[in-house]
Amino acid sequence: MLTALIRTIILYFLIMGGLRLMGKRQIGELEPSELVLALLISDLAAVPMQDFGIPLFNGIFPILTLLSLSMILSVLNLKSIRLRTLICGNPTVIIQEGHILQKAMRSTRFTVDELIEELRQQNVVDLSTVQYAILETNGQLSVLLYPEHQPLTPKTLQNKKLADAGLPITVISDGHVLERNLHTLGLDRIWLSRKLEENNLPSPKAVFLMTVDKQHQLYFLKKE
Repeated sequence: MLTALIRTIILYFLIMGGLRLMGKRQIGELEPSELVLALLISDLAAVPMQDFGIPLFNGIFPILTLLSLSMILSVLNLKSIRLRTLICGNPTVIIQEGHILQKAMRSTRFTVDELIEELRQQNVVDLSTVQYAILETNGQLSVLLYPEHQPLTPKTLQNKKLADAGLPITVISDGHVLERNLHTLGLDRIWLSRKLEENNLPSPKAVFLMTVDKQHQLYFLKKE
């Protein structure tokens, strides 16, 4: 009994430490790679807990290997946008400017019933009020309503006409220019270089994040 208790306590704290390395997320917010890691670790830990004939090291070693692999991939994800896309995927726009993109729904195997259910959970019952809906890489649906249907704030109360800025699109991520997003906005490198110069930014490498909406309004954050 004492042996079982000690083995369980050791594995418990090992798994808790591993999950802490994955960040403060709920199960429904895990990326696919993180969910697979959590499932594998729980399965590996269950074997030495139940079978005392298996050395405890045989359970700890593969768990540490998986956690090390996860940490390595996390570091590589920070440095490589391509690898991040390969492992985590890209968000998919399901509703754009009020139109449901049926092709996007088919490619993500996202049904109409699931779409309506997700909208109801965000207190949206009228599809005509939705300007954008994006299926995130963790499976959550982000919803942006048209300006006239968004909750009022002191700022919007002062404006008689609500500006439709649209969905901000990332054009620079951690120093890397996202050419595809830039072209989606109908912009090019010349425009980007001019904006960087206007904001005293020597190059995209100096920018941690830059987003542009359809009115070409910028938000940027310099690298620390």
